[in-house]
Amino acid sequence: MRFGESVHASIPLESLVCDIGTGPGHVARYLHDRGTKVCGIDLAPEMVDSATRLNPGIEFRQGNMFALDNADKTFGGMTAFYALVNIPRADVVRALRELLRVLKPGGLLLLAFHVGDDVLHRDEMWGVQVSLDFYFFGSDEMAGYLSAAGFEIDEIIERDPYPEAVEHQSRRSYIFAHKPGPAH
Repeated sequence: MRFGESVHASIPLESLVCDIGTGPGHVARYLHDRGTKVCGIDLAPEMVDSATRLNPGIEFRQGNMFALDNADKTFGGMTAFYALVNIPRADVVRALRELLRVLKPGGLLLLAFHVGDDVLHRDEMWGVQVSLDFYFFGSDEMAGYLSAAGFEIDEIIERDPYPEAVEHQSRRSYIFAHKPGPAH
């Protein structure tokens, strides 16, 4: 199986996919351009504004992954690319349980994160004063959090970083998981 095949093969075309922690909407745009019915949710209103401006034709809105205002079983699938990197380990299962709640039975989650046990703190980013912690996780560690939240693990893929000019020099993990139950 090639990277990404299982997502398109398993989610019915009429199902809505949510890109949680969408940022500027680039993952939502990628899915949209391939025929997926997609929306994006981000905590930061500035990110929602940016994503809406950069990606016409896709709905983006503000939301908190600890308390989504969606009904149970809303989404056929979810992507969470680096959406958990600012969440302390003690709160990860709680966030994942909320994602599980809004997924339909059989719904897929594709999660991406940095591999390691580091916690990087930043006081400044792009010339702006911030106070952000970035958490790295082991693939087995995150699989344990997903299982504790009620997900079943389908596949774990790790990769080495792209060149330094492209991205932070850390190993990356991608986990495909699903909510138990028959797909709709």
